[in-house]
Amino acid sequence: MRPISPLGTPATDDGASCTYPGQREGFVAAVYEHHATALLRYGVRLTSGDWHRAEDFFQEAAVRAWKHFSATPTDPLTIRPWLFTVVRNLSIDHHRNRAIRPPETHTTDDLDIPVEDAVDRVLTTQIVLGALDELSPTHREVITLLHHHGYTVAQAAEHLNVPAGTVKSRSHYALRTLRTVLRARDVTHT
Repeated sequence: MRPISPLGTPATDDGASCTYPGQREGFVAAVYEHHATALLRYGVRLTSGDWHRAEDFFQEAAVRAWKHFSATPTDPLTIRPWLFTVVRNLSIDHHRNRAIRPPETHTTDDLDIPVEDAVDRVLTTQIVLGALDELSPTHREVITLLHHHGYTVAQAAEHLNVPAGTVKSRSHYALRTLRTVLRARDVTHT
């Protein structure tokens, strides 16, 4: 014979009061049967379409109902408002936690991280040095002074003992020749 709890409802084998005719699992089964669809849809709306999160919220609400209403006789059909409140509170807690703490894992599939690499710089240097070898010695000297050593036109003119206009002219023709040589080697840069 099954023992009777102090509240007049049948008790389970471990002595806890059962809130629904049958076993405690019957209460949870009734909650699922009568409230699952409505609570899942509500959870999906709260989570912007995340069915998995909505299922987690509903399962947690069912567990809380089982724990909360196991000591008092409660009809699972009458706890719907309470279940909706639990799901809403779980959703609020979830959104607060996400706002405070960033996601724990990040996928690296979408990341395009540039890696600093000296290979491009070395190759570019080799190509430019090869192109400079094709310039006349006077043009190469002007380009080296202006662009490698950072001289101004006046400083280069003083260093070469030529007028500033000559430095400008040599620089112009040297750069034009250099562009032609680099295009011939399929190196283009705007």
